Amino acid sequence: MKSIIVPIDFSEISENAFEVAASIAKKNDATLYVLHMLELNQAMLTSTEGFHPEQTVFLIKLAEKRLNDFLDKPYLKGVKVEPIIKHYKVFGEISNVAEENNVDLIVMGSQGADGLKEMFVGSNTEKVVRNSDIPVLVIKSKAKDFNPKQMVFACDLKSENIHALQRAKSIADSFSAELKLVYINTPGDDFLSTAEIQQRIKSFCDLVGFDLLIAIYNDYNVERGVLNFGMESNADMIGVPTHGRTGLSHFFMGSIGEDIANHANLPVVTFKI
Repeated sequence: MKSIIVPIDFSEISENAFEVAASIAKKNDATLYVLHMLELNQAMLTSTEGFHPEQTVFLIKLAEKRLNDFLDKPYLKGVKVEPIIKHYKVFGEISNVAEENNVDLIVMGSQGADGLKEMFVGSNTEKVVRNSDIPVLVIKSKAKDFNPKQMVFACDLKSENIHALQRAKSIADSFSAELKLVYINTPGDDFLSTAEIQQRIKSFCDLVGFDLLIAIYNDYNVERGVLNFGMESNADMIGVPTHGRTGLSHFFMGSIGEDIANHANLPVVTFKI
């Protein structure tokens, strides 16, 4: 892991993510890109009436000073930090900046969401999780010394998950963490017998090219199964693939990866399929 990006809005939630990102960067001798996005829009940046250009410059300079002050942290000692300020608050820019700098991991803070708020508003972190081709680590609480030793990876044993599994293994290896694979068996149309699951595991291992130890966990739905298995396994982190569905597809079908990232108390790493 050579480079990490963490978006900052100066909130306590983003600072929790920032401290975790700094810890990961230090342990991996990685560059930490710290991204702050202003609330300016194109009209404010170009208008000659109502909002003067010098006011825009003032806001940008103010943001630069605030970011520099924010970066004055003792835990950044020995960390290579690259501050970046973008003029617009467009969450697609996070992925763009990450790709431009060959970033290996995006770290974001989140307090999750539920109910009507989740349905109609969602969260900024959820937008990034849904759209990013780069793994996203979602941090829910303060973690002074982030050092996970057990990582659960939920897998439906389909070929589209192989690349996500490879990236999950790479993330686990970077922490020297044990990677535990789990298949969640649910009732209804998705239920598989023991023989069917064993056959699917064999077929999946044949595709991967080597044998894998995969736990089978029974629960009423996949999200609940992943969270319960993670808790029972004393996991420090959960890894999940996500399809990144949008629009009506997301409304009707949802995305298990996004739901787990929203509702888990543990840190969650998402890998877009």
